[in-house]
Amino acid sequence: MTEKFCPLNLTPEEIIDYTREWTGERFADGRPKVPDALIERVRKVTITEAWGVLRNEGYHFQYEGNWLCTHPGQVLAGRALTAMYMPRRPGMRQIMEEKGARAGCIGDQISWPIDMLVPGDVYVADVYGKIEQGPIIGDNLATSIYAKSGNGVVHDAAVRDLDGIKEISGFTSFVRGWHPSYASPTIMLLGVNCPVRIGQVTVMPGDVVLGREDGVVFIPAHLVEKVVKTSELVQLRDRFGKQRLSEGIYTPGQIDTRWEDPIERDFSQWLEAHMDELPVPKAAIQELLKERTW
Repeated sequence: MTEKFCPLNLTPEEIIDYTREWTGERFADGRPKVPDALIERVRKVTITEAWGVLRNEGYHFQYEGNWLCTHPGQVLAGRALTAMYMPRRPGMRQIMEEKGARAGCIGDQISWPIDMLVPGDVYVADVYGKIEQGPIIGDNLATSIYAKSGNGVVHDAAVRDLDGIKEISGFTSFVRGWHPSYASPTIMLLGVNCPVRIGQVTVMPGDVVLGREDGVVFIPAHLVEKVVKTSELVQLRDRFGKQRLSEGIYTPGQIDTRWEDPIERDFSQWLEAHMDELPVPKAAIQELLKERTW
């Protein structure tokens, strides 16, 4: 693609500027490239844990609920590639068709963002909650999305062909509903890799998406590591506390409050002794132990 084909696309330089807190690797389009290994650890984070860390960092509007999940019980995690759709305005859509043709875009506008997906992406589409004539995704486009990204979508609208979508076993997606109609004649693509609004959340390209049964959280790239480490520590402390309670070593009153130094030392020794059995990467536990003073 040789030029910006939508009015609101951000250039790589603009994406870098708006996500300046991220100091790690980036894609050629400017999006933060949170490492795959870190995203795998995100899959074990709960929505509540992520939400709590983000609020403490001043990000109060990163959670959106009231979704339907195409694959209940599965977890969605990956880097956001965003797309913004709006109600069709014929003259404006025609200009974008011309821009798209010059940029080498193929087919209908709804396929253009899909052609840009890379492995690990989550396609985050703002279709303003549209249900009837809201589906831009059916089983064919879902197959293409999954082939390119290995992931599902967060689609702020309905989808169609649900039976076919469910057959794509890894296409865990969060949508507003189901409808047999088709959206393309009623909408236009206004931006790709631009800020989009998903419910009450402003989503930036490169945010890490975490979708679970209780909703979706969009984690700014520079806070992903903090969210993961905080979650893992909470899970380890909870596991240790429950074990010690079951063994009768401590009372609920000792565990359900700020731990005193002897318990913290016991926790460190427990981590050292059990790191090969715990549901957290060994390297992460070793790093945690280096940071502790007990």
